[in-house]
Amino acid sequence: MNKTLERLYRRATSRGRALPDFIIAGAMKSGTTSLFSHMAQHPGIFPTNKKEVHYFDGGLSPSADTYRRGEAWYRTHFPLRREMGAGAKAFEASPLYMFNPLAAGRIASLLPEVKIIIALRNPTDRAISHYFHEKRKGREPLPILEAFHREEERLAGALRTQNYKDQSFIHHSYKARGMYCEQVERFFQVLPRGQILILNSSDVFADAEGTLRRVLEFVGVDPDAEVGSLEARNVATNKSKVDPGVYRYLDGHFSAENERLYEILGEDFGW
Repeated sequence: MNKTLERLYRRATSRGRALPDFIIAGAMKSGTTSLFSHMAQHPGIFPTNKKEVHYFDGGLSPSADTYRRGEAWYRTHFPLRREMGAGAKAFEASPLYMFNPLAAGRIASLLPEVKIIIALRNPTDRAISHYFHEKRKGREPLPILEAFHREEERLAGALRTQNYKDQSFIHHSYKARGMYCEQVERFFQVLPRGQILILNSSDVFADAEGTLRRVLEFVGVDPDAEVGSLEARNVATNKSKVDPGVYRYLDGHFSAENERLYEILGEDFGW
């Protein structure tokens, strides 16, 4: 079936398609691609037809708002319910949901019983990885430390106008995305804490099997089912050696925020 026919078929059958039982909501560059891949191999879990649907955040294009396309459009990305066995779960992963201030409320409105998985990475390492990601994509012309120093200037317009589809807000938010407290609290404010699982992303890589079991138990599927490869996915290949001064700058920037996060979560991630 070609892509045009597939889109038409999915649209025509949208009413019979699932909505997600759980969502991997972020954070970007924190192991979400690996986690998506690992979970999608489970026989009782059905992923979307692409990893990042970008419904609740409105999408990445400044000229089109996917949220306005409505629930029927969103459903087209999910499997047909009749193709899912009893107890099977559907899911998606869009890491921008965590950072976008509108997404948590939108998710809770449509899916009040959904479970949310959030992976948090050391924000210094996350910012550096994010920078090299944008460099690799050709969207970052600035040297690394200059990009970090100029971030507030670049994001000012988007924040002032609440334009969360602004390209700098999406692509140059290296430090802002690592200010986790407000982002996590947005989900805590609209969903019960028991529906939200916070992971230290280092566990996704260092203990993939143990982390996957924890997640599978959280979403309510058989944690002993065969899932195949647990290799890390979406690992950057263009990361260069970073001057120690960059680490010192970012560590200082995130220090107080990290301590506040540990208080909110009741867990010290050791960053």
